Amino acid sequence: MGTVLVVDDEEEVRLSIKRRLEREGYTVSTAASQEEGCNALGNATPPYDVVVTDMLMEEQESGQAILKAAVTADLFTEVIVLTAHGNVNNAVECMRLGAFDYLEKNIPGVDVYDLLTMKVRQAMDRRKQSLGTVRRLEGMGIYGKGPGAM
Repeated sequence: MGTVLVVDDEEEVRLSIKRRLEREGYTVSTAASQEEGCNALGNATPPYDVVVTDMLMEEQESGQAILKAAVTADLFTEVIVLTAHGNVNNAVECMRLGAFDYLEKNIPGVDVYDLLTMKVRQAMDRRKQSLGTVRRLEGMGIYGKGPGAM
């Protein structure tokens, strides 16, 4: 169904997300820090389809570092940033850097795991569409092959 990397320094959160996404049929890997997450992204072959990362781990902008590493590893990897302490500036910056979505962990009256599962499904769909478009363009000789290619 697809591969997901979950990066969060809180073990309970990390494992809860992993279990939930595995029940949905995804293959899920985890990382407990920014460093572990960046290493996993750099070593993944093929690249992860979706990355779910906490915003604030050992550094104030750990989530943005994971986001940048994911996009560097594969432009089409979709990244969902989770935070317990959301703010508009952070959200805007993450979206500017290419995040698929930015979700708060503590939304009153909302099952965040249900919401996250829905967002992962949407991110997976967007990745498949993007990759399908690139393959069609390559097949037409418009993208990635020869002179004048994009």
